[in-house]
Amino acid sequence: MITFNRSYQSCTKFKKTTVGGVLIVALLGLLLVFLNFWFPLRVQITYSPVITASDGSVINAFLSPDDKWRMQLQTHEINPLLKKAILLKEDRYFYYHPGVNPVALSRALVNNVIAGKTTSGASTITMQVARLLYPRQRTIPNKLKELFRALKLELNYSKDEILTLYLNLVPFGGNIEGIKAASVLYFQQSPQELSLAQAVTLTVIPNKPSSLRIGMKNDRIVSFRNKWLWYFAKQKAFPAKEIADAINEPLVAYRSEAPQIAPHFAYRLQKQFPNQAIIQTNLNRAIQEKVAQLAYNYQGTLRARNIRNASVLVINNQTKAVEAYLGSADFSDHEHGGQVDGVRANRSPGSTLKPLLYALAFDKGLITPAP
Repeated sequence: MITFNRSYQSCTKFKKTTVGGVLIVALLGLLLVFLNFWFPLRVQITYSPVITASDGSVINAFLSPDDKWRMQLQTHEINPLLKKAILLKEDRYFYYHPGVNPVALSRALVNNVIAGKTTSGASTITMQVARLLYPRQRTIPNKLKELFRALKLELNYSKDEILTLYLNLVPFGGNIEGIKAASVLYFQQSPQELSLAQAVTLTVIPNKPSSLRIGMKNDRIVSFRNKWLWYFAKQKAFPAKEIADAINEPLVAYRSEAPQIAPHFAYRLQKQFPNQAIIQTNLNRAIQEKVAQLAYNYQGTLRARNIRNASVLVINNQTKAVEAYLGSADFSDHEHGGQVDGVRANRSPGSTLKPLLYALAFDKGLITPAP
């Protein structure tokens, strides 16, 4: 009888424990549903459409729908030097925490309470992405929302994807956002080609994007850049020789216009693929620039004959790839229809046959290409 009572009591306790556990799980589930309803996570980023050459370099770009220069950086384009500098500076434990660093949060809380004001922050890269996706005034309620969205980001995206989001959204002043746009517009090169000095420069500007403007505050930027380079030297993050070279490297950078190579070709593709952030082409940048220069110079010699324009299409005979596309000799020449795409312009049947007839005559030696 005693054994039976003990068994019965054990079963009763087990059932109560199980029921309690189910209730806790259910309550947590309801809490998550509630939080998800009030603090939704929507990652909807509009990028600047870019046209790339066969080597991946940007040859043309257009503003995003919200008038930003925000060129999409793909994960494989991330410069290793830049990645290392960003992680050491912003969030060295990025790959180890769940989106929120409890140690950093506790330390920041203690420091701020003791000081009676905000003296240090504890934002992880994931939290910064949450803030960039949902920019709000920095208040305690908004910080809590940021924390929850950071956790949701970690549940839905890999670490590399979150880091790529950060690098695509980080501000650089004005309407420039993201590492790729900053590399192209400030250094006239792709992110993979950044030197250590350039990479660290792009890590310090987002802290004060409105006051650290490249081309206007270069001396001040160099001061901030070198402070972090000395820190990296103490951490032995990079070889001493590379850091010394980076410290001595002058900041020769300025805000430039977006590339406008093969504009007729770019407008044609942008219209054909309006919702595509990156439009990859087979255009050979070197050939395109050479053809553009030759056509411009040659057209200048024909002005006496009242020939004011020219167009060129270069196709690789083996691959059938378009390697150069020149709609006119000078796109900016409004007086002589420079913005008209001569490659696609309608022609009479006779004009259509002329290139074939000339080519056949050249082959047979009947005429020469000389004017």
